Amino acid sequence: MADQPQQQVHKRPPSFLATMKAVFWSFFGVRKRRDYEQDAANLNPVHVIIAGLLGAALFIGLLLLVVRFAVAQ
Repeated sequence: MADQPQQQVHKRPPSFLATMKAVFWSFFGVRKRRDYEQDAANLNPVHVIIAGLLGAALFIGLLLLVVRFAVAQ
């Protein structure tokens, strides 16, 4: 039994939604070390870049809305 090679478990790559969640929590800096190490090995770099750009655009848009609301008062 010990001579048999261990079967590798192929996990599905995380979805784009999972990547968005990882990037969202990264913006706040509240990622756990375990999650970071696991994500670094599994996340698609293209998804991470796209999610980061979308997150930055949403953050800037939210800031602009808050400033417009504050200035209008």
